[in-house]
Amino acid sequence: MKLSAHIQNDLSSQLRSNSLSIPLTMDGLSQHYGVSYTPIRQALDELIEAGLIKKKKNGRLEPLKLSEEKRIEISTFEPSQKKNPTDRITEELVQLSLSGKEIFVREEATARKHNISRSSLRQVLQRLAGEGLVLHIPRRGWQIKPFRQADLQAFIEVREAIEFKALDLACSKLKCKESKSSLRIIRQANKISDSGVATIDNSLHQFLLELADNPYLQDFFDRHGKYFSILFNWEGENPEAAKQAVAQHHDIIDALLDENWALAKKHLSHHLRENHPVLQEISFKA
Repeated sequence: MKLSAHIQNDLSSQLRSNSLSIPLTMDGLSQHYGVSYTPIRQALDELIEAGLIKKKKNGRLEPLKLSEEKRIEISTFEPSQKKNPTDRITEELVQLSLSGKEIFVREEATARKHNISRSSLRQVLQRLAGEGLVLHIPRRGWQIKPFRQADLQAFIEVREAIEFKALDLACSKLKCKESKSSLRIIRQANKISDSGVATIDNSLHQFLLELADNPYLQDFFDRHGKYFSILFNWEGENPEAAKQAVAQHHDIIDALLDENWALAKKHLSHHLRENHPVLQEISFKA
């Protein structure tokens, strides 16, 4: 779950119970949650659409007064989990890439499967080509990027260096009350149920990037991270991998809350390098 979803859930809970204690302003919410405006805007857009908040003509936000009937209707409100065609197609192509083979997209069949036109599919593929998931081969079509262990290891090495830098830049902000509150929210979202089912929340990594406030660090993940993010989400469906991720996130956050930066880096490195038991077992013959 993204950081914006955490903020959305927290605000919706307060709004439904008429216990909102945070100013409904960009500055007030940004300071309270210790984040930039971006996840705040995303959360507010969802809350406005859900009918919990309205935007006045002067641009100000105010909570809507809910009738008991309306309160019951939205009492189970959650962020929309419906995936758009781009997300569905992206995940499908990533899973095909795990074969390690050079596979080409079958345009007509793929468009029909996702109920979109071939023109719309090509727009999606052009976007995914820009993110490195597919390659456009002249006169042959769209080739899915085959998974390679060497690519995974190279990505992890660069990712570790960037997240270490993000942590260094974020240290002063991580000391404030609002940031600690956000860390606790993220920690609580990483949990294992009584029945042993693990729920992973990866928003800690984006939270550190937000606090670091360096667009060049974020640019690396915008350009190269989507393919691997989807791979990691796929891997997170493995029960044991999910439990490991939850425990590792707890270790990192606990160190951050204690302001023990060296220990946080140690746990972060372990998490980035060792939390891929499924992917690291995938290998192919050259």
